[in-house]
Amino acid sequence: MKIRDIRCAGLRGATPEGGWANELEPEDCVHTLVVVHTDEGLTGLGSVFTSEALVRGAIALLEPLWRGEHALEPQRVSEKLHQHTFWTGRGGSVTHAISGIDIALWDLLGQATGQPVGRLLGGRYRERVAPYASLLMEEPARMRDRLLEVKARGFRAFKIGWGPFGRSSARMDEAIVRAAREAIGPDSRLMVDAGGSDAFWPNGYKWALNASRMLAEYAVEWFEEALRPDALEDFALLREHSPVPIAGGEVLTRRQAFQPFLAARAFDIVQPDVTKVGGISEERAIATMARDHGVKFVPHGWNTAVGLAADLHLASAFPDTDLVEYLAGSAFIDEITVGGWHLDGDGMLAIPSRPGLGLELDRDAVAKYTRGAALW
Repeated sequence: MKIRDIRCAGLRGATPEGGWANELEPEDCVHTLVVVHTDEGLTGLGSVFTSEALVRGAIALLEPLWRGEHALEPQRVSEKLHQHTFWTGRGGSVTHAISGIDIALWDLLGQATGQPVGRLLGGRYRERVAPYASLLMEEPARMRDRLLEVKARGFRAFKIGWGPFGRSSARMDEAIVRAAREAIGPDSRLMVDAGGSDAFWPNGYKWALNASRMLAEYAVEWFEEALRPDALEDFALLREHSPVPIAGGEVLTRRQAFQPFLAARAFDIVQPDVTKVGGISEERAIATMARDHGVKFVPHGWNTAVGLAADLHLASAFPDTDLVEYLAGSAFIDEITVGGWHLDGDGMLAIPSRPGLGLELDRDAVAKYTRGAALW
């Protein structure tokens, strides 16, 4: 089975706010779907955290490498794409685009073998996993109302982040976290994301250490992106002295970028994003390396339904990965799949058991958000 074509289309019209200093608008494109076509008629789905224009350019750049390649060898083909692009985009949008291709190839391999991707990754340790609702922070009263609304949908784990946190005052930071804990109750899991990868993040190590001590008072499970993404030494120091676990890594790409952070013991929880990092192949390598360093792997999932499906399969393949991120309120997660997503009575998501990603896109919804692009 050979790769015949790769098509892509950006999602627009319902792009959720990112909490960024230069805020996203609904028509902005930061998520792009990829469909790999084969000479035997099968198609595979992928997703990329990069604009359509950049993904389209990367696919064209990579075309001499992927056209006619074996469609059922995702890890080898993806590594070929990485190895031949050291000088034209290693770690940037080219790597992001390879992520979408790799996810689609794993989807194809699963369909061709009749197996879910998680089983092809070595076996499934679980059949369901807890999703945590990922929400932007707001002022305390609105934060409370939003969390109560999402909790009513059945979620039992929550992450709040960005917004005014670390950008106003320590008093405001604590008021938001206090309101969140009161809203979800003592038995729900709560995580906090400072958003240190935002442009011109103003805070450093001492702020992060003081904030971590405050978060410990509210039983926060981890403190994410507390520092600028490249502050390796400060992350290692913070992880050593923080009373709450430290998480990060969502902006890093390829396993080589993660290695120094893991070796320096900079994270308690590592969070590669499958739609940026190089796809399922690369994320599996990072997660394996993390386990060897005693670091927990929890996928970063601020992307699409395709990214969520990939995360669920990855979570099934690692014994300690008991959470996946669920971007609450995003049409690109909730509306573009046939049947949607449903929590069970314990607030858990079933890991798809059908072949490949086990995901069927609603083509009418996809057409709505891609302006009718010819993906199939």
